[in-house]
Amino acid sequence: MTGAPAVKRGRRGVRMSSSSRAVLYLVLVLFAAGYLLPMYVMVVTSSKDFAEVSLATMWELPRQFSLDSFSRAWFGSREQGYTGLNDKFFNSVQLVIPAATLSSLLGSLNGYVFAKWKFRYSNLLFMLFIFGMFIPYQSVLIPLVQVLMSVGLYGTIPGLVLVHVIYGIPITTLIFRNYYAAIPTDLIEAARIDGAGFYGIYRRVLMPLSIPGFVVALIWQFTSIWNDFLFAVVITQNPAVQPITVGLNNLAGSYIVEWNVQMAGALLAALPTLVVYIILGRYFLRGLLAGSLKG
Repeated sequence: MTGAPAVKRGRRGVRMSSSSRAVLYLVLVLFAAGYLLPMYVMVVTSSKDFAEVSLATMWELPRQFSLDSFSRAWFGSREQGYTGLNDKFFNSVQLVIPAATLSSLLGSLNGYVFAKWKFRYSNLLFMLFIFGMFIPYQSVLIPLVQVLMSVGLYGTIPGLVLVHVIYGIPITTLIFRNYYAAIPTDLIEAARIDGAGFYGIYRRVLMPLSIPGFVVALIWQFTSIWNDFLFAVVITQNPAVQPITVGLNNLAGSYIVEWNVQMAGALLAALPTLVVYIILGRYFLRGLLAGSLKG
């Protein structure tokens, strides 16, 4: 038909005219630009010398490109009186790998129980687990510090690992419980008939099917733990064991704040989570679409 607007069908079968698609793309581009503006300011500011850094020139490109701020953010500056992020970066690595892995494994076991091994009051217990996600961190700081001091883990990375494992169990339990709920129970029954027990079913049936769920849980936990500041600054008072978020907060000189170094440090601190999302982002979406957050 001549003169009629072109209409295309999307992947989900939604009809949309060319003009509507153009408006949609324009809105998406504007939203993306809005989200990327802070990143632009961080990149251009971190690429400038300190003499170029000011509110008046914050949107301007650097007159002379320099990576010195990244070097100073990583190694520190004895003259300005601050230490770099290099040690803090590896402290965060020592923290996030065991904490994310353990909380995901425990969450998968809990999700397995709540999804496939129903028992009396299991739904009530599951709701109590989920309630743990809504407890404000600030309300548990004092008893948390007291417990860690009593067991000798206060001020240590293992103590911080323990805290993040415990606080990560509710969300990982929710992820795996909803993921396992979508797996046919007939598979569990068939494994029982073949003589498999509790752990045998988990290891031989559910674990091979759990890769998307583990990807979602690990990315979620990795991001949350890497970016945590409150628990880190309260539990790790010793600068030698503090993670990178606390190091970034302390990345300031004795007399002035070098914003180009601060911005470079923020980019360095955000780099691991950015790399994780670039490499595993598509698997994260597949995991979500596979039913990880349904139910």
